[in-house]
Amino acid sequence: MQPIFMIGMQRSGSNLLRLMLNQLTEVASPHPPHILQRLQPLLNHYGDLSEQSNFNHLVDDVCRLVELNPVAWEDVRLDRGEVASLCRERSLVALHGAVYDLCAKAWGANSWCCKSLANIHHIEAIEHYFKNPKYIFLYRDGRDVALSFTKAVVGEKHIYHIAENWAKTQEIALSLMDKIGPERLMSISYEELTADPAGAGKRLCDFLGFAYSDAMLEYHRSDEARRAADSSSLWDKVAQPVMQNNTRKFMREFSQEDICIFESVAGHVLDQLGYERVHLSKGEEIAFSEQQIQTFKQENERLKLALKEKVDKDDLQRRERQEALLEEIRTRSSDSKSDTLKVSSF
Repeated sequence: MQPIFMIGMQRSGSNLLRLMLNQLTEVASPHPPHILQRLQPLLNHYGDLSEQSNFNHLVDDVCRLVELNPVAWEDVRLDRGEVASLCRERSLVALHGAVYDLCAKAWGANSWCCKSLANIHHIEAIEHYFKNPKYIFLYRDGRDVALSFTKAVVGEKHIYHIAENWAKTQEIALSLMDKIGPERLMSISYEELTADPAGAGKRLCDFLGFAYSDAMLEYHRSDEARRAADSSSLWDKVAQPVMQNNTRKFMREFSQEDICIFESVAGHVLDQLGYERVHLSKGEEIAFSEQQIQTFKQENERLKLALKEKVDKDDLQRRERQEALLEEIRTRSSDSKSDTLKVSSF
């Protein structure tokens, strides 16, 4: 199997790109359960993975995370023994590869794409385990990314914090372009993808070594697009054709102050990616005080709480299924440690 990883930051068109790639017969591109992002921070709860019981727990939890995904992996059956047998080592990244291999097999594909953009923080493990994986760095004008995040159920809400995260993520991706090279890492912008989807699709296929198909442009008619759109307001636009004028919306909806905050924090990365600044030229950035940053933080938390109250309850329940599993893992580990302490006290 040829593994393909999208990297970058959410709200940059990754579901659009995922569904376009999923239209190719060679590629399985399911909605991501974010295996590395969610379970890597919890690995210390499993103990030594060379012990069979510990690894079995991790196998089961990875499979359950997939099975609880808000957008189901249709026709994919995860037999725990088969998943474990596909791993060349006892690690989380190996299990990631195993479940994606089984998805590709079930869908009749010879490669798969993981669109969990947070994989950009796990490149070392990915490079260690997979043989010549390919990467697609998807990026978008950070000010439009920020605008999208202010309306989304996920992520930060104050423009200062969104700008910080966006800048750091793009800088990591830009550094990887030099380290990995163009044979295995290509970059593509949301603006290119939406302005000329056929041209972007052909460039992607050339990079991946697949024949281009006009089916990529019919992604919105697929069952996978319908399931995603029905699962969350985050993805309701994927059941529609490409929105070719969905750029520079920040100019209409952000205030001058908002844009100045963003360009102060992340203007240097806008420059690197070729986006024109609107209000602040290089050298005119605002240096925010600790008191200002603390105010931004308080407002960020207020905005997150306010938005959560407006979230569709069914959408929230679908997300909470995976969150409940993660909490179970934390609690299970704490209970186990407590039992050990009780035994050792006798």
